[in-house]
Parts: sequence; C-alpha cells; structure tokens
Amino acid sequence: MFTLAEVASLSDIQPTYRILKPWWDVFMDYLAVVMLMVAIFAGTMQLTKDQVVCLPVLQSTVNSKAQPDTAGKADFTTVETTTGQEEASMRTVPFESTPTVIPEVLLSRATSSQYQPTESNQEVKKEQQKDSSGRKTNLDFQQYVFINQMCYHLALPWYSKYFPYLVLIHTIILIVSSNFWFKYPKTCSKIEHFVSILGKCFESPWTTKALSETACEDSEENKQRLTGAQSLPKYVSTSSDEGSPSASTPMITKSGFKFSADKPMIEIPSVTILDKKDGEQAKALFEKVRKFRAHVEDSDLIYKLYVGQTVIKTVKFIFILCYTANFVNTISFEHICNPKVEHLIGYTQFECTHNMAYMLKKLLISYISLICVYGFICLYTLFWLFRIPLKEYSFEKVREESSFSDIPDVKNDFAFLLHMVDQYDQLYSKRFGVFLSEVSENKLRGISLNHEWTYEKLRQHVSRNAQDKQELHLFMLSGVPDAVFDLTDLDVLKLELIPEAKITAKISQMTNLQELHLYHCPAKVEQTAFSFLRDHLRCLHVKFTDVAEIPAWVYLLKTLRELYLIGNLNSENNKMIGLESLRELRHLKILHVKSNLTKIPPNITDVAPHLTKLVIHNDGTKLVVLNSLKKMTNVAELELQNCELERIPHAIFSLSNLQELDLKSNSIRTIEEIISFQHLKRLTCLKLWHNKIVSIPSSITHIKNLESLYLSNNKLETLPAAVFSLQKLRCLDVSYNSIAVIPVEIALLQNLQHFHITGNKVDVLPKQLFKCVKLRTLSLGQNCITSIPDKVSQLLQLTYLELKGNCLDRLPATLGQCQLLRKSGLVVEDHLFDTLPSEVKEVLNQDTGIPFANGI
Repeated sequence: MFTLAEVASLSDIQPTYRILKPWWDVFMDYLAVVMLMVAIFAGTMQLTKDQVVCLPVLQSTVNSKAQPDTAGKADFTTVETTTGQEEASMRTVPFESTPTVIPEVLLSRATSSQYQPTESNQEVKKEQQKDSSGRKTNLDFQQYVFINQMCYHLALPWYSKYFPYLVLIHTIILIVSSNFWFKYPKTCSKIEHFVSILGKCFESPWTTKALSETACEDSEENKQRLTGAQSLPKYVSTSSDEGSPSASTPMITKSGFKFSADKPMIEIPSVTILDKKDGEQAKALFEKVRKFRAHVEDSDLIYKLYVGQTVIKTVKFIFILCYTANFVNTISFEHICNPKVEHLIGYTQFECTHNMAYMLKKLLISYISLICVYGFICLYTLFWLFRIPLKEYSFEKVREESSFSDIPDVKNDFAFLLHMVDQYDQLYSKRFGVFLSEVSENKLRGISLNHEWTYEKLRQHVSRNAQDKQELHLFMLSGVPDAVFDLTDLDVLKLELIPEAKITAKISQMTNLQELHLYHCPAKVEQTAFSFLRDHLRCLHVKFTDVAEIPAWVYLLKTLRELYLIGNLNSENNKMIGLESLRELRHLKILHVKSNLTKIPPNITDVAPHLTKLVIHNDGTKLVVLNSLKKMTNVAELELQNCELERIPHAIFSLSNLQELDLKSNSIRTIEEIISFQHLKRLTCLKLWHNKIVSIPSSITHIKNLESLYLSNNKLETLPAAVFSLQKLRCLDVSYNSIAVIPVEIALLQNLQHFHITGNKVDVLPKQLFKCVKLRTLSLGQNCITSIPDKVSQLLQLTYLELKGNCLDRLPATLGQCQLLRKSGLVVEDHLFDTLPSEVKEVLNQDTGIPFANGI
C-alpha cells in the first residue's frame, strides 16, 4: 500500500511557483487532493471488505412474489420435497475456492431478508427462535462461496466495482492538467527564469532604494511647489527622450527647437552609495530582465498552454458529470444473479446483497459534489482568461505610484505571467517594474559610477595634449562621473561612447573648459549647464552615426567658435540633408564636416556671413552640388578633401576673400581653370596634392600672391618655368611625382624657404638651387642623386636636409658651414654621416636649441 502523502505529492509543485498559482488553481489543487482521498478510501474499502452474499431463489418463493397478499410467507414443505438423489448429486461436485465465513444465522437471515428487508435485528432473532431449523437449500458451504464470487462479477454493475479506480484516474488527469505548464519544457524554462528573476527583483536592495528615492523626490517636488518654486527663472529644460519625470533637474531635448521649462530645478538629497555587491547584483538583474523580456515577448505559448489545460479540465468535468449521473442509481444493495450453472448447483436464480453499496453511494455523491465545485471554478477561470486581454499588461498604475514614467508596457507571455503574479500579490509587479525602467537603471549606473570613479582616479587620467592643454578622455562608461566637474582646471573634455551622458549644473565650476568632444555620445544637458556652455564653450567636436544623435542644444551655442561634425548627414537615399539650422551659431568661425555629402548642406549658409574656414571631408562620396559655396564670401580657408572632384569647382572662383584652398585626395586630372584664380587676390596657399594632375599650366603665373604650392602625389614629369615666376612663393612641394630635372629657373625663387622634391627621379642638383639662400627645409630623399655640390654651404638658414634613399657615396664637408643645421635635422644613412670629418660631426652634433621645422 502507499501512503496519502505519496499520492498528494503528485499534485505538489515547487514552492517558488506559488506566485503563479491564483486562488482558483490553489482551490482546485485542494479539491484534487480531496478527490484523491475519496479514491484511496473507496479503493481501500473495496480491497478489504467488498463482496456480495447470495442465496438461491426457490421456485415457491418466485410464485409467492407474484402474490402480494402472501408475500413474506415461506412454503418450507416445497423445499423439503427435494429428493435425496439430487442432494447427493449436488454434494458430489468438488469446489476449490477460498472459504468465506458465512454463519448459519446469516444464511437464514439472508433468505428472510428478500421478503422482509425492513425488519430490525430483534425481529430476525425472534423469527430464528420460532423456526430454529432454518431453510434447507441443499447447498454446501463451498457452493455458496462459488456463487458469491461468480455473482460478484456477473450481477454487480461495473461502476460499483471500478468506481475508486475511475476516480483515481480522473483525479490524476486533472492534477496533470493543472500543472502541465510547469512541467512542459518550452514553458518550464521560461517560468523558472521568470520566477527566479522576479524573486531576486523583489528582494533586491536596489528596488527598495529606487522606490524610496522616487517617494523622496515626489515629496521634495511638492514641497518646492508649495514654497513658490514655480517662480524660478526658466530657460530651456526637458527630461530625457524617454520622458522620465524622475530626473533631479530638467533636461534639454529637441522638440522643434522650442523649449520650455516643465519643472524647476530641484536639489535632491544625496543618496547613500549601495554596497558594491548589491550594486553589481542590481546591474546584473537589469541585464537579465532586458534579455528575458526580449526572449519571452516574442511568443504567447505559455498563455495558450494555460488556456488549453483549463479547457481540458472543463471538458473533463462535463464528461465526468454526464456519465456519473447515469450510474448513480446502478449502485444498489440488492441484485438478482443468474449464473447459468444450474447443472452444477441446481438453482437458476440467486438474490445477492452488496455490502459496500451504501458506502459507495455516499462516496459517489460526495465525488459528484466535488466535481461540480471543480467545474464551476474551471468555468470561472475561463471567464477570467477571456474577460480581459491577458496578452497585454500596462504598468500605468505602477508608473503613477512610483514616478517611473518610462516603465514600458509588455505583451504576450511576459504580460500573462505578470497578470498571474497580480493574482498572488500586486506588489511583485510594482517592484519588478523598477527593473524595466531605464531611468532606474541610469540611477543605479550613476551611483556605481560615482563610487568607482573618484576625484583621485580621474586626476590620474588627466594628460597634456599637443597644444599643452589639460585633457581628460572618458571612454565607454555608463555615464559621466560627478567628480569630473570638480576638475576645475581642465581645458579639454572628451566623452566617447557614453550613451547616457548627462552634463549637470556642476560643470559651471569648470571655468577653464573651452573644448568639448562628444564621440557617439548624445549628451543631455541641464538648464544651468546649458547656460554655462552657451557662454563659455569655444570648440565642440561631435561624432555620430546618424544626424539625429546630434544633441539639440548644440545648435544653440551662440558663442561657439569651432564646430566639428563627423558622421552621416544624409538621410535615406541621400535625398535630404538632416542637419538642422545653424542660425543661432552667431560667432562660429570654423566649421569642419566629415561625412558623405552629395551637396553642400544649405543650412551652412546660415553661418556664411561670419564663417572664415570651411572643411569638408567626404570619405569618397562624389560631391556634385557646390552652388552653396558662392554664398561663403567671407571664407578664408576652404578644404574639399576626398570629394571625388574631377575639376576645380567654378563656385570657388566667387570666394573673393579666399586665402587657402585645399583640394586634397580628389580625382583632378587637369587644372586649366587655374587661370580664374587671378580674381582671388588674397589666395596665398594652393594645395592640389594627392590627385592625378599630369601638367601645370602656364596660367599659374597669374596667381601673383601665391606663397605655398603643394602638388605632391600627382603625375607630374616636369616643372614648367611658369612656376618659378611666382616671386612670393615660399613653399613648393612636388614630392612623389616623376620629375627628373630641377629647372635652373629655380634660382628665381629668392623667397623660397621650403622645397620638397622627395620621391622623384632627380639625379643632378643644379647649382642654381643653392642660390635660394632663404631655404630652411630641403627634402631630396628617394631620388637618384649621386653627389651633393659643395655650394650647399650657401644655405646658411638650412635647418632640415633630407638625403636618405639616394646614390650618394659621401657627404660634402661644407655641410659644417650650414650654421643652423644639426644632426637631428639631417636625414641620411649612418654610413654617409660617418664620411664627414670629425670637426664637421662635432658642429652638427651641437645642441643650440634651434626648433625643428619642415614647413609642411
């Protein structure tokens, strides 16, 4: 035998699943346990006491039953006329069966009971006293045992025999149906994960802290309103893009460039730093919740399975109720048995009593009652399942109570699980919603960040850049540590890959800050911080993937002098430039755009009146439309690099104030249009390097004021005499071409200070080259030069001489007469340097503190 506890364990589930068991599931589980008890009790009684007791129905008895007036009067004379021969034959039949104890008194009682079933035990005893001889039936004890067992199977209805087993089977099916969604692998894994996360979120110290902080914020805001906080000055303020009202200070956002202050700036009491272990656990929970939501919201399998098992239980209830009601009346105390063994017994009909009939009937009625209650609960469950959309869950109430307005609504299985949890305790959803809020996550990150990045640690990361300015570069942090704003002597602040960067009012302490870099960092700025940046920031670098990532407040920095935009400015199909109006940048002087433009953004013309330098690096995309350049009348420096230009754009010829033009890394083959540069009276620097130019037209002589000409990395083979007519030329760079001869006319360039012809095919240096006595930089490397003339000594101002990569076998001793030349400025092979006299080496090795300059 098995115990009740073992059977009850069939309906048991893990204790952690109790939060997903609404009251109806719990009630049905208890009903199932009671039905199990009914089945076990009935089965136990049936195994130990279930039997029938049968007596033969005599012929005279049958006749008397047909006459109601004489019912109950036995004709014993008929029984006694039975011949002895029949009695002897009956007794000779062997039987081997388990003996059943049947007292003689019981035999006589059973015979009389079929006529007087309602008599009491006292009346039976009186009758026995009157007729102590009993009723003679000519049957032995073994024959009665045989008939009892045979009639148990023939006369007793099947439902009376199998009732306990049916109840047990039905109950097990109902138990399985109730808990199948906890066991099915595809749902079990999600449920286990959900219960685990929910429990950790409920018990996490961060949950209590976040909820208490929002309550504190609400109370502070109400207090501030009551004391006249609304009278504070307003400029620009908004919350983050998610619209969370829980931030301590309003934030600036883009909304058609119209800003309004929704709330005043409120100082929130400082919060206690979480224990490091609790903080790490909370951060892990945020990540788990995010991944679990993405995994669970993609299907509604749990919901469908729960609905399916509820429908199965309802159908099962209807089935049980229908067929059980038909068998209630079949359970009876009296049964007629016709075993068809007259040749063995001598009797054709027996009347039997079923001693378990009364008990089974009571148990059956109890079972029907339980099933009815179970069924009504199933119907209620179906009503609940279809009454509201359980595949949608709104945190509206939680948002109102917790002030986390960014908690998203969820759907599908995630929503259904939360609806089930609400039936257990709605507090679980409220505390769980904290881990769905990005505002809550950002707060946690901020606390952990400030705990990790202290003032001392940040000070260790401050360095000096090339301009000798103090610079701090923060990379891939969860936010901007508060201690950053305590570095009051910082000049440059770089923020890279910090998606939740927030610049607070404390930045106003950084009075030396003039340069800010935002690399993939759409920083949000508080009102006071924006006012400081608007009045103090001079240089801003913004690197982005999409133009929408450019913070809206960037377009409002009216004192900004330099703006560097690096990213994709074109929208879909390159049909529209996404850059917003730059009209508010009234003091902008330098605009650097590195993108993939097909035309000059028309918004750039907003700053045309005061823009002095425009740089466009186009990353290989062909720049087709350049008409907007005509409006840049005050531009002094223009760079159009890597724009796939094939000719010099005509729009450039309208820039009367242009002083420097850089067309580096294009596809320019011919520069015949250079004659039009004669109208650009202020043009002093022309950079046409890294193109495909094959010749220099003679019209270059018309650029009278040209001081620097860069033609390196082209396909030039000769230098025309027209180049040497540019008397003001101070820098000439023709490196990495195919030039074989340096024309003697170079002597005309008396103002030449920097000459670069590295990477060509020059084999002889003309003596006229050394008449350019103002030369400071001379690059002759990677040519075919075999000797250096002694007249190099005439270059008294020479500070840099490159000779490496030629065919030299010695260096002239006259190099020692180049007073400003030192070994650090002499680029040559070591073995050639060793050919110099020792006294020359000593001169070249002297350190006079002359700064190195190459002019490029």
